[in-house]
Amino acid sequence: MTQPRTRATTLAGLLLLAVLTLLAVLAVRPPAPVAADAPADEFSAERAFAHVREIGQEVHPHGSAALTAVRDHVVATLTGLGLDPEVTDSVGEDGSLGDQSRVARVENVVATLPGTHPTAPVFLVAHYDSAEVSHGANDDGAGVSTLLETVRALTTGPALRNDVVLVFTDAEEACLCGAEAFEHSDPRASDGGIVLNFEARGSSGPAIMFETSRGNAALVSEYAKVPYPVGTSMAVEVYRILPNDTDFSPFLDADRFTGLNTAYIDGSAVYHAPQDRPGTMDLASLQHEGSNALALVRSLGDADAAALATPSSTDSTYFPLPGDLLARYPGWLVWPLAALAVLGVAALGAVTLRRGGTTPGRLAWGFASALVPILGSAVAAQLFWMLLVAVRPGYGEMLDPWRPGWFRVALLGVVATVVAGWFVALRRRLGAPALAVGGLAWLALVGVALAAFTPGGAYLATLPALAGAAAGLVAARVRDARGRVAAVTVGAGVAVLVLVPVTLLFFPALGLATGAAPAVCAALLGVAVVPVLALVLPGARRAGAALVGACAALAVAATATGLVVDRFDDAHPEPTQLMYALDADTGQARWISAEGSPSPWTSRYVTEQTDVSAEFPMVSGDVWTGPATAADLPVPSARVVSDETAAGERTVTFRLRPGREVRYVDVVGGGVDTATVAGREVPVEGGHLDARFYAPPADGVEVVLTTHAAAPLDLRLFGGGEGLEDLPGFVPRPGGVGVAGTHTSELVLVGTSVTL
Repeated sequence: MTQPRTRATTLAGLLLLAVLTLLAVLAVRPPAPVAADAPADEFSAERAFAHVREIGQEVHPHGSAALTAVRDHVVATLTGLGLDPEVTDSVGEDGSLGDQSRVARVENVVATLPGTHPTAPVFLVAHYDSAEVSHGANDDGAGVSTLLETVRALTTGPALRNDVVLVFTDAEEACLCGAEAFEHSDPRASDGGIVLNFEARGSSGPAIMFETSRGNAALVSEYAKVPYPVGTSMAVEVYRILPNDTDFSPFLDADRFTGLNTAYIDGSAVYHAPQDRPGTMDLASLQHEGSNALALVRSLGDADAAALATPSSTDSTYFPLPGDLLARYPGWLVWPLAALAVLGVAALGAVTLRRGGTTPGRLAWGFASALVPILGSAVAAQLFWMLLVAVRPGYGEMLDPWRPGWFRVALLGVVATVVAGWFVALRRRLGAPALAVGGLAWLALVGVALAAFTPGGAYLATLPALAGAAAGLVAARVRDARGRVAAVTVGAGVAVLVLVPVTLLFFPALGLATGAAPAVCAALLGVAVVPVLALVLPGARRAGAALVGACAALAVAATATGLVVDRFDDAHPEPTQLMYALDADTGQARWISAEGSPSPWTSRYVTEQTDVSAEFPMVSGDVWTGPATAADLPVPSARVVSDETAAGERTVTFRLRPGREVRYVDVVGGGVDTATVAGREVPVEGGHLDARFYAPPADGVEVVLTTHAAAPLDLRLFGGGEGLEDLPGFVPRPGGVGVAGTHTSELVLVGTSVTL
């Protein structure tokens, strides 16, 4: 009866791992949307979606008439709820978006829901402008509607202890200028507080709490109380490294705020694109963002907000668990746990050697070889993406395909093939114990590396390594085969709960274009379950070949299905990027595209790669260009208002006029000491000025420059606007070809030189 009982135990263990995997997947799924007839004190995605329909009717970038309509809707909604919204008029400036300083006159909408005994304000932030070619239904109609539905629900209940300040910012897509202006000059922000920012970088997926202020332990504890917590401290570490910014950034830079940043990020093909319309939004994602927002505001609204607005002494390590739980532990435990994992794996290796399970040589080779599935999976992931781009070149301009699900399954199949192939190929030569211990050793070492460089992500390797080592030590002491299977299954189960959610979150976060990241996480999981594989997979070569073949078949079948399911069409077009640049001094015009490899449609305009940054500094590096007919376009100009010299310093004041309706005007030049644009001082690095003002009025914006030199000021002026479809030689895109979601898509640039 031993064999049947062992087989039953094996099947039970595999079933347990399958159940844990399913639960881990469900832990990062958004909840079902709540209907419009839900109780008034609840958040309803259907009620919130009514605002999304209004917001996403038209493209509404900063400065547009359509944006005014969105602003009026926000003001009317707040007024109808009994609040007293204020439209503030101020100037924001942000220099964090590269070498250029960007300025905009903004109109934020601010309203306060007063508290009974406030200790510090809780700021709810979302931007109501869209990107230049986008309807902005998700980005950031999701955030705006979340705030409006949240404050509606709050007004139905008792007043909170703390003030809740709603901040609907302008010009986020342009320059984060609305948030910067509020932080810089609005008296309601002068003493700091807690900031909750709400965003969307796609159309679906869970609402992830992906960024925090430093010293986040207390705030993470509050976040853990929300009904559907989805967040990982690894995301916080990654975001701190990346150059990305949202409206959360100006508040963090001010050092008097704490806070959390939340967004859903799957379905990134619509991001900043014309397809970001209400119909693309997954209401489950909106429900997730809103349910958590309402719960968090209620919690913070009645808490000691002044204490929470002060950073904690440490960051928390945290990650989602089944049952809508958020596991967390203090940052000071990161290194002790990493050390325990190393010691645990070392002890397992010693026990394995002492019991004759392997030899020192095999153990060394097992350790060395275990790097193969980890690195091999990363390489295979990028090769997989290269294959997809070769088959369908339009993918090269995307972070993720329109419908990436089957391709993600295929990539997991690729990783499984790499891991299983490594194990099966070396099992007979080195022995399963050497491979299992070697894999856990790499997990422990990866945990140490993460503890050193990204402490919030160390748990991804440390906890599976520690659990695997502990399970191995228990299994070594158990003589019964069923006990050994049970022990290693529990150890592998920890790895499943830890690594499955972050693998799923990394897919939309970094896309298949950077599939190496989720592939490495999946490979770490594969390495962690090797002890189970060693016990349950028969030693016969046929069994191993069948496993590898099944994994490869999954990869191939899912890839083929993905290519059939995800085709470019009118609703899911191939993204293309094109702009036009005219040098008014020379009369030379160019078509320009930043595509990596021009599509057939783009190729009719561009023929070679050229560096045009000398004439157009905002276009950096080699880009695809082609000759264009010089159009008769108005040119930006500088009308001198005053020119004074005192004590060896020359001060020139002029109006920078766009010449036509444009997205922005730029002024670039050298020999400048200081500069002011629209009353805001902008940085000047080494005498070089590069400043942009968004949505300038017809009479221009005032610029004040100082220089110690007696020589004239040589400046380049640029105006960037719309009108690509009206240019000579432009042919509209055919069906299935769309506009890429970039800030330079459909841009018409006109540059000229002036001497002052």
